[in-house]
Amino acid sequence: MDLEILGKAESIKKTKHGLVIQTKEATARIWVYSNNIIRVNVSKAFNANDHSFAVIQQPAGDFEFSESNDEVTIITTGMRLGIAKNPLRFNFYTVNGHALSEDDERFGINWQGNRVINYRKLYPDEKFIGLGEKTGNLNKRGASFVNWNTDAAMHDTKTDPLYKTIPFFVGIHDRLTYGLFFDNTHKSYFDFGATTDDQMTWFGADGGDMNYYFFGTQGIAKIIEDYTWLTGRMEMPPLWSLGYQQCRWSYMNAKEVLKVAENFRKYNIPADVIYCDIDYMDGFKIFTWNSQTFPDPKALIDKLKEMNFRLITIVDPGIKIEKGYPQYDEGVKKGYFATYPNGENYTGEVWPGRCHFPDFFREDVREWWGKSFAALTQPGVEGFWNDMNEPAAWGQNIPWLVKFGEKFMPEVRNAYGMQMARATYDGVRKIMGNKRPFVLTRAAYAGTQRYSAVWTGDNSAFDEHMLMGQRMVSSLGICGMSFAGVDIGGFSYNPSPELIVRWNSLGVYTPMFRNHAQQGTIMREPWRWGKKNMAIIKKDIELRYRLLPYIYSAFYHSCLTGLPVSRALAIDYTNDKKVYDESYHNQFLFGDSILVAPVESTKLKAKVYLPKGAWYRFSTGEKFNGGKTITVDAPLTDLPVFIKAGAIIPMQNVVQSTNDKGDGILALHTWNGVEPSIFNYYEDDGTTYDYQNKVYYKRQIIFDPVRRSISFSDVEGSFTSRFSQVKLMLHGFSDSSKNGETERRQVLYKFGNAAFKLTF
Repeated sequence: MDLEILGKAESIKKTKHGLVIQTKEATARIWVYSNNIIRVNVSKAFNANDHSFAVIQQPAGDFEFSESNDEVTIITTGMRLGIAKNPLRFNFYTVNGHALSEDDERFGINWQGNRVINYRKLYPDEKFIGLGEKTGNLNKRGASFVNWNTDAAMHDTKTDPLYKTIPFFVGIHDRLTYGLFFDNTHKSYFDFGATTDDQMTWFGADGGDMNYYFFGTQGIAKIIEDYTWLTGRMEMPPLWSLGYQQCRWSYMNAKEVLKVAENFRKYNIPADVIYCDIDYMDGFKIFTWNSQTFPDPKALIDKLKEMNFRLITIVDPGIKIEKGYPQYDEGVKKGYFATYPNGENYTGEVWPGRCHFPDFFREDVREWWGKSFAALTQPGVEGFWNDMNEPAAWGQNIPWLVKFGEKFMPEVRNAYGMQMARATYDGVRKIMGNKRPFVLTRAAYAGTQRYSAVWTGDNSAFDEHMLMGQRMVSSLGICGMSFAGVDIGGFSYNPSPELIVRWNSLGVYTPMFRNHAQQGTIMREPWRWGKKNMAIIKKDIELRYRLLPYIYSAFYHSCLTGLPVSRALAIDYTNDKKVYDESYHNQFLFGDSILVAPVESTKLKAKVYLPKGAWYRFSTGEKFNGGKTITVDAPLTDLPVFIKAGAIIPMQNVVQSTNDKGDGILALHTWNGVEPSIFNYYEDDGTTYDYQNKVYYKRQIIFDPVRRSISFSDVEGSFTSRFSQVKLMLHGFSDSSKNGETERRQVLYKFGNAAFKLTF
């Protein structure tokens, strides 16, 4: 196979938003999307109508253009792109001329057959984070990866690829940052200096264009904001989806589902969600109910709602081949399924047996799929779990000649799960009107955050998977997927009591808090582990519910900016080498102010790295100076969690579900610090889209350490807070405080709409 390297620029044409450059080998097109985002497309067969599944914006940036004998330069207020003419190479710099990322001078962009690759310089201290759901370290330097959405059952801590393709990463070197999104849905490859003697990094795909977006702003948080501006941000999830979720493959009948719900209420363990896995269906046929085991779905769901539970049901893409089954009959009649090139419907085998697969890349198919959810929404289902959508079929390898419309499988496999989630979200959104649905998907492509939450697939009940899962959640957050979770306790195998307790304590600080397990494993509900362990699990779940005012506000901030709820420390402490150290790379921030240090279930002490500044142990109030490693106790009853000095964390008293009104008291916990801080507090009704019309309750809460005051701004929005009173809870302010004791003010203040200030 011959190597063809992008060569000399033969013509250069300036356009409204960029350039078109012709070479012998291909045409390069450059668009300026904003001051900090430039798109580069190098194509041999450019198709202007081939839209992006991920990108929702259009080029709109202003730029200056200059040309010399050797180089063409595009300059914005945020960065500079220098384009060498011979050979054609793309080099990105800050506005001050510091190199951000440069093509390798020798190889640049090249082709081997249809495969297109871009080789770029690798800087001595360069680190890489991102790519979403990937095994390995937080820092991807020295590793390589493949994007090919795969049903990776029984995967281990080195398996690649997995279920999702998010070809976006952040590079860090010389105290500079940049981002790169390779928007190509073919099977793709990333090598971060794993195999090039530290000379180059490279990425590419089996087909399609060299098509990437370069982000030149400084600061990882700003890059994430720009990336999610480009690819979209999530909407506010229903509040109930942030509570505790109990799942299993499978609760086999309605009585078992109700018994699980009754036990949560019996033991006063807060919970909001119960799932039905594939066995609720008639022969695993999507949009059906098993008339023997779930004879009256509406009665079941009505009883669950009386106990303040929502039901989430699973849906898979495979449509069973069975005459008389409405989705099969209609899909065949209207040609809604993927086909072979001769027009024959493709058949693969999954849970129902022989199946056809909807072509979710077509709008009419998505409409048809969405309307089918009436079979679930009419009885009262409000959550929809999209599984097996890599797409999965027994044997894994769906033939590459299978077509979705005019596109063959290799071109669109990585986007199939996203388009299923899109069809699901759009469909149930129309059916449910002003009520927010919850959608969850296993497979995804960049931009899926617009439609769905994600989880990391079929993990296992080992400590290594617990720690790896947290790195994946943090990495997904870097890539715009803020609402992410794992199967708490491990899907496969049986966890020890110690592991289930420890993992549950980590779940408190995971955006989606779901316990899930495989058929044939031991039952996982909190009361299955003995009274002592149940008490610990209950305490931690109660803490999750106490933290919901803080968590919900963090989700709102994520909707506005794209900044994830669960954040790798690299986002806030980018130039601190310790946060990339394998000893500490599992640590993360939960929201702005809570630092969590995951610990194996077998260890009762832990080394924790605290970044610069002062920190307080959440459980004891003990103060630590940051910028160093500490060794702390880590009993199963007390995961190492630390609060940033100056933090403001609103909490509520324990409720049994998000439907509970509570006692109307908002406890405003504030930790002493030397710097002022601001918390952006947010509430809405938690269930509708009225917040999009400013039916919300939003205000700033400001801590002033000099004046020793907490100030509340005027309220923005027309929603009435569920809290009528605020209680100030002070930590670390009393000079007489000893042994981690905290000073607490028990006075209640009216939590109205007008601005006010409290001093202490």
